[in-house]
Amino acid sequence: TFECGGVKLDVIFTAPLLMDNLDLMSRPVNYVTYQVASTDGKPHEVGVYFETTPQWAQHRIFQPVQCELKETAGQYLLKTGTKEQKILGRRGDDVMIDWGYFYMACDKGKTVQIGKSDEVKNQFKQATALKNSCDPSLSGDLTVELEVLAIAQDLGQVAGETTSGYILLGYDDLYAIQYFGENRRPYWNRKGDKTIEGELNAAATEYAGIMDRCADFDVQLMNKAAAVGGKKYAELCALAYRQAIAAHKLIEDKEGNLIFLSKENFSNGSIGTVDISYPSVPLFLVYNTDLAKGLMNHIFYYSESGKWTKPFAAHDIGTYPLANGQTYGGDMPVEETGNMLILTTAIAHKEGNADYAAKHWDMLTTWADFLLEKGLDPENQLCTDDFAGHFAHNANLSIKAIMGIAGYGKMAGMLGKKDIAEKYTQAAKEMAGKWVEMAADGDHYKLTFDKAGTWSQKYNLVWDELLGLNIFPKEVAQKEIAYYLTKQNLYGLPLDSRRTYTKSDWIMWTATMAPDVVTMQKFIAPVYKYANETGSRVPISDWHETPDAKQVGFQARSVVGGYFMPMLKKELMK
Repeated sequence: TFECGGVKLDVIFTAPLLMDNLDLMSRPVNYVTYQVASTDGKPHEVGVYFETTPQWAQHRIFQPVQCELKETAGQYLLKTGTKEQKILGRRGDDVMIDWGYFYMACDKGKTVQIGKSDEVKNQFKQATALKNSCDPSLSGDLTVELEVLAIAQDLGQVAGETTSGYILLGYDDLYAIQYFGENRRPYWNRKGDKTIEGELNAAATEYAGIMDRCADFDVQLMNKAAAVGGKKYAELCALAYRQAIAAHKLIEDKEGNLIFLSKENFSNGSIGTVDISYPSVPLFLVYNTDLAKGLMNHIFYYSESGKWTKPFAAHDIGTYPLANGQTYGGDMPVEETGNMLILTTAIAHKEGNADYAAKHWDMLTTWADFLLEKGLDPENQLCTDDFAGHFAHNANLSIKAIMGIAGYGKMAGMLGKKDIAEKYTQAAKEMAGKWVEMAADGDHYKLTFDKAGTWSQKYNLVWDELLGLNIFPKEVAQKEIAYYLTKQNLYGLPLDSRRTYTKSDWIMWTATMAPDVVTMQKFIAPVYKYANETGSRVPISDWHETPDAKQVGFQARSVVGGYFMPMLKKELMK
């Protein structure tokens, strides 16, 4: 909200990421709505002006671009993109898309112009309207003078009644992902029978209905989350929701399976990373289990096709946007294998059947056997918290392996495989008994089995209750929770005893193990305080210092979907 000269301006940004409609969720069109009203009771002459630049479609500003003004029956479309159009030509983390085309669109009740920045602004200042033209000279290497795409509306006299309008922002990337050697279209145009012009027109036609649906969803999300964890928890979920979805790309493979690929933002740019999907998945298990499967289908395919031959799950399938096979420099054998087994179990538990597991049973069996052999006392290896260093005998990683084995046993039982269910469930219980002895350290449990006087968040234990596994004694989680409350800092619970920084997604998992809402809120409140007070003004970082709320690294990542773990608990334990 802005106020100036007796006029109030509200600007509302809407991304209709509604997971019950994947065509709408993946439609690459967002809305910018503006509402203008007089605040002093007097009439005011008001015009609104929006501009953007070709940087939306450039990797670097010096790349030659092309701009175009197009008209349809009901809209002006302002289009820009690079001249080179090297489709899927870059990969990595700090990489901006420079293929496909950015669009800004509006109805014909507004005026538009593409031209040099100063000239277009001056035109608006003088006339409160633009020329409905595209400067023909804007066709070369425009590195000297900045060009803009602009939309304006002369609202005339604004008095008591609120006057409003909106514009559309769209992006047609043509091809979204290279998936094992084949360029795949984005989900919204998976059959190649749609156009961005058609989507922009549909977005305009459906504007009122979509805005109503988004408003209704916002209310439902806030009410649902508040009922679980209170107002502060609900606001954290609202903060995380869009970011968690937007850090993915949705496509289909040749067989029509959903492939929902994360990008490891502000890390290394890996695509489809299993230990990014694992913390993200609570959000998708709450709202659409098909998307949760989409986080896993590519990893199952990678192993089942023989492209990945190791007896444990891969870390990733490439570097964004090229998903042709793992490019990460090291494996995470216990981490990723446990993740895949646990996530498959969670889907079975949520859906009430193990049909998805049955499709991949041979692979799940291979992975469960790997964890039986290697999971109780993990060797020195990478895990999802590898930024904190890696080591052998990781107690939290051991819990993950035990949960994975127990999950396999549960799914076997759901499929009527009684002997297998008993074997693996009993094995998990025996491993849990050994874990309690190996990890015991007085009033808590160790970071690693070989180091007394250490501690860590045992967030992987959350699944024992949520999935009804009941492998560990109940007192293990509650002893840990009581101990964690003595270790909290102003802005949260540290990840472990080595450093003062934390991962906020894991805190939310840990909070879910609390015995009651009041105790859970004791962990949530410092995370809310961090999000509200941090001086690091970036898309929410999941890795921050607990004494001063400063970002350590990572931002804009999907893992904040993990904030929905308390909501998932309510869903799974109805």
